[in-house]
Amino acid sequence: MTARSSSRSGPSGAPTKPARTGWSPWSIALLALVGCGSPGPPLEVVRDVDLERYLGRWYEIASFPQRFQRGCVATTARYTRREDGRIRVENECRDGSFDGELRRIEGVAWVADPEVTNAKLRVRFFWPFSGAYWIIDLDPEYRFAAVGHPSRDYLWILSRTRTVEAATYDALLARIDAQGYDLERLQRTPQPPEPSSHSGRARDVSP
Repeated sequence: MTARSSSRSGPSGAPTKPARTGWSPWSIALLALVGCGSPGPPLEVVRDVDLERYLGRWYEIASFPQRFQRGCVATTARYTRREDGRIRVENECRDGSFDGELRRIEGVAWVADPEVTNAKLRVRFFWPFSGAYWIIDLDPEYRFAAVGHPSRDYLWILSRTRTVEAATYDALLARIDAQGYDLERLQRTPQPPEPSSHSGRARDVSP
């Protein structure tokens, strides 16, 4: 992934320091090389992914803690189509608090199983290393997703919104648990409140 610096305003509107690289190259290389196999049955992916619908911004709801994301809050991922047909991956987070320094890194993804499911991708943040990005659960309306690795050492739960209703989240965890994941490792990702009022909505799982 190529990291780029930028100057942004924080959620409160206050200016922040220029963005810095939040994920070091050696950490990305580790992502690609560690856990090539799995002790259990093969990890299953969803049957079909419409990549055009999958593109856009996702909020990280929970994940397995990784060293390259240490201190991250308000984590997001944005996927857009590149001119060469591959997918641009832009990961951002705030360091330590919602008003913290912006950390940003950019990479590229491509489909590893074309004309099969589109659910198995490779992501590269640091040449020449790439890691598996497998979509193992996906809402029919593309409102939330779970992304894993065949080793089951990596897991990210993503949503189009900053919160997910408790019943939806619990059902998703049950399906991930059935795939052999150790959910005791899962930690929720702090996200700032939604910008608009949601009085009377169901309880969500945000920290």
